[in-house]
Amino acid sequence: MSRVLSITVDELLEIAKALSSEIRIDIFKEIQKRKVNVNEIAEMFNLPPSTATVNIKKLEDAKLIRTELVPGLRGAQKLCSAHYDRLVIHLGAIPEAGDTNYCHISMPIGHYVDCGIRPTCGLASETGIIGFFDDPRSFYEPDKVNAQLLWFRQGYVEYMFPNRLPYDCGLTGIELSMELCSEAPLNNPNWPSDITVWINGMEIGTWMSPGDFGGERGHLTPAWWETQDSQFGMLKKWKVTEEGSFIDGTSVSNLKVNELGIEGSHSFKVRVGIKPNAANQGGINLFGHKFGNYDQDILLRMDYKPRSS
Repeated sequence: MSRVLSITVDELLEIAKALSSEIRIDIFKEIQKRKVNVNEIAEMFNLPPSTATVNIKKLEDAKLIRTELVPGLRGAQKLCSAHYDRLVIHLGAIPEAGDTNYCHISMPIGHYVDCGIRPTCGLASETGIIGFFDDPRSFYEPDKVNAQLLWFRQGYVEYMFPNRLPYDCGLTGIELSMELCSEAPLNNPNWPSDITVWINGMEIGTWMSPGDFGGERGHLTPAWWETQDSQFGMLKKWKVTEEGSFIDGTSVSNLKVNELGIEGSHSFKVRVGIKPNAANQGGINLFGHKFGNYDQDILLRMDYKPRSS
């Protein structure tokens, strides 16, 4: 499985410094291929052992590689290995855990509480298929909670989210982000599908997915999954604020957050699906944090502010 390092723009500086040397880039590439000790690196690049050690230390300090002491022929030797093979740079700030203006909830894609599925359909965990291909009964298997990819041609999955809004605060916005795409036989980049999100039965907006993406392995997609099948999706965001509803920042309706019926409730429903009368009924692939290109499940953010006394 792909190992992902997530950093902010501010944290990028140390990595940029570590890779500012051509020799360090070459060393880093070699370590990505296999575990190698310091003496091997020195010989490989015709460097004094002390110079090799300095360069390896810079890569280690930037968290690009890791080193460990292991027994060797003449005592201990320092063995270098790759720590990550994918870098994700967050252009915005990564949320602080103690921030009181919003909260996050991560919902595994297999934790739906209701569904209505029509084939083609199926579920897959990190290690294999759950149930059977094209059998809606598989969506009720206990092992569904381990799903990292689920797909269906028509229907919906529905999740129940806890309401974490503080009692003395008012909800000012709610945002849902998830990785998804259309569902075609094997894959087809030109396979449009109208994918809709609802909150408490209120339609937030519909996004037309351009296709089903495969043929090139997703960064997180496990090796057992065939490359010819769906590999990754697009990360899309549905948001409802006091001004209206948006998809990726584009206004889609005048539905406002106070109309969702979330305040005062213990929980609320989120449905993802294809409307029966959708113009493009090209299905859905929904990706978890161990499939596709994005290390996340369904991520929900609730923004709030204290009520006036």
